Amino acid sequence: MPSSGQIGLHYAYKASLIGSAHQFDLTEQGLSWRISGRSGLWPYADIASVRLSYRPVSMQARRFRADVGNSSGGRLSIFSTSWQTAALMAPQDKDYRDFITELHARMAKAGSRAVLTGGLGPRLYVAAIVCVALVAIAMGGLMVQSAASSQWAGALFLVGFAALFAWQVGGFVRRNKPLTYRFGEVPQTLLP
Repeated sequence: MPSSGQIGLHYAYKASLIGSAHQFDLTEQGLSWRISGRSGLWPYADIASVRLSYRPVSMQARRFRADVGNSSGGRLSIFSTSWQTAALMAPQDKDYRDFITELHARMAKAGSRAVLTGGLGPRLYVAAIVCVALVAIAMGGLMVQSAASSQWAGALFLVGFAALFAWQVGGFVRRNKPLTYRFGEVPQTLLP
């Protein structure tokens, strides 16, 4: 949905099946947005924060999010996927990447002093690590119990489940490690 033009870069996505698309434009004046009948223009120098994160959902495993905040306390969320039908969420990988990269470039050019962070907040990340560790301990205990009682089918199931869990949750935890970055170093793990 984005397009390069003389005025700027455009990006749009549907956050839900009901309602209009969330539309964003990078203009000469700043970040212009239109969401559910509301609109605004944030000068690049007034953008106070950008947080990039990886946020998969059941309908789309490759879903990324950018939370943009301005100096007045306003917040915008920009997702890398768009709802198409009740069962289809379409990725917009290249368009999202291009838009977020260009937003950072324009903010840097405007002399923005925004706080640039990635991943989950530190407290939430620690809570996620603790939960993963508890699940790993529980699954290890179940595997030992299955092996001790010669329940090989159960042990094999637990090994398969542990591999799937490590693949799914491990990727989420690895990508969402809390970090700060600079304008010229946008973290590639938090972009599609």
